[in-house]
Amino acid sequence: MRLIPHYPNFTPVAAIALFGGAHISKRWLAFAVPLMALFISDLLLGFHGFMVPVYVSFALVVVLGTLLKDRVRFGNVLGATITGSLLFFLITNFAVWAGSPFYPQNFAGLLSSYTMAIPFFHAGLLGDLFYSGVFFGGYYLLEKRVPALSRI
Repeated sequence: MRLIPHYPNFTPVAAIALFGGAHISKRWLAFAVPLMALFISDLLLGFHGFMVPVYVSFALVVVLGTLLKDRVRFGNVLGATITGSLLFFLITNFAVWAGSPFYPQNFAGLLSSYTMAIPFFHAGLLGDLFYSGVFFGGYYLLEKRVPALSRI
């Protein structure tokens, strides 16, 4: 999805990370799937100076997903999705403030960095909610039709 035209930040990466953390039993694979998706798309889109905070943010979303194991419920998934979106927003925009000349290196500059990123947060949150609904909801419906999936 990162490789085709899309609304900025409206991608499934955070939802993949959250879903993987909650449902992939091999923890290394839960981390590898979203991070490799990012890396492969970055190979094609180009690397940038803020890749580490982006990757760390999505790794933390996988950790959030692991907290959902055996507690995958609508409210928990909703809360984890919103928390993941907030983590991504706070971490990546802090990194932009700290590592670029765009903003003064003071509290006002930090607030400005967060303020300028609000439109991207809105789109990211909507994308995270949409794709989390698709992945978790789709898996729930699939489990109803294929009970053997519940034992994975």
